[in-house]
Amino acid sequence: MTVEFLDINERLPLRYSVVVAKYGDKWVFCRHKDRSTYEIPGGHIEEGETPYDAARRELYEETGITDAEIFPVCIYRVNDSGMLFYAKASKLGQLPDSEMAEVILADNLPTELTYPMIQPYLFERVKKFLKENQCRQ
Repeated sequence: MTVEFLDINERLPLRYSVVVAKYGDKWVFCRHKDRSTYEIPGGHIEEGETPYDAARRELYEETGITDAEIFPVCIYRVNDSGMLFYAKASKLGQLPDSEMAEVILADNLPTELTYPMIQPYLFERVKKFLKENQCRQ
């Protein structure tokens, strides 16, 4: 399985929005109720949504983050294509009643991942984006 990164202006049908988020100096991860592994918030772009709208919605539904600056990073492609975002969260609220069981704040990517063949690459791509755009940290 290969993760390919493309320019943000590529014209592709996008199915997913994934948001690597930071709250303070910690990374934000969530765990689904049916799993024991952690993941980066994200999900399907619903009909009528923009990738940005989906990113904001998924970030709230999966983490409880109610206020964040969200920046597009790039398009990624595994089998389908999605938009990768970085979020600088300023307000972490209660986790809404959803499919998520918990949110954790961590110094780095957890070792127990739901998608271990994809998420490390997305996480590293966002870290590279932050190094290139230091003002957004």
